[in-house]
Amino acid sequence: MKTLYLITGPAGVGKSTISKKIAESLPKSCLIEGDDVYHLVVGGYVSPWKEGNHLSFFWKNCISLIENCLAEGYDVVFNYILSKKDVLKLKNKFSGSDVIIKFVALIVNEKTIVERDKLRPQDCQMGERSIMLLKEILAENFNKSNILDSSKLSVEETYQEILKSDRFVI
Repeated sequence: MKTLYLITGPAGVGKSTISKKIAESLPKSCLIEGDDVYHLVVGGYVSPWKEGNHLSFFWKNCISLIENCLAEGYDVVFNYILSKKDVLKLKNKFSGSDVIIKFVALIVNEKTIVERDKLRPQDCQMGERSIMLLKEILAENFNKSNILDSSKLSVEETYQEILKSDRFVI
């Protein structure tokens, strides 16, 4: 039985940190950073929230990567800013008798996200966009069982909760 972990949340919430810890704790795993896949495009790059973006190409690549990893017997940890529609697309594509899907929407309070954003390298700071993305994630109205507020949790507590709890299975 393989597990596909879908980790979302606003910029600065800790998606990459938590995803890496989950992947490192699994005996056979792949970590797919959605941002890395999106940034494969260099010439003709358009930000994902702008018109003319290359999200269709991005999703083809992500789905193919996830399929290939699962087919080789790897657990997969995938993180990106996901909408309900994206989660449903991935659930429909990968639900099956040999794959468990865990979906986690990481959130923190606004104060924490601002503090964490300031810890990022200057060229990676999102500023006000982090707060906007937090509000967008909250507006998605994901199932409460899939939301994990890590404002007061350590990295260890956060990733252990995701690994051990069945509440995130979709």
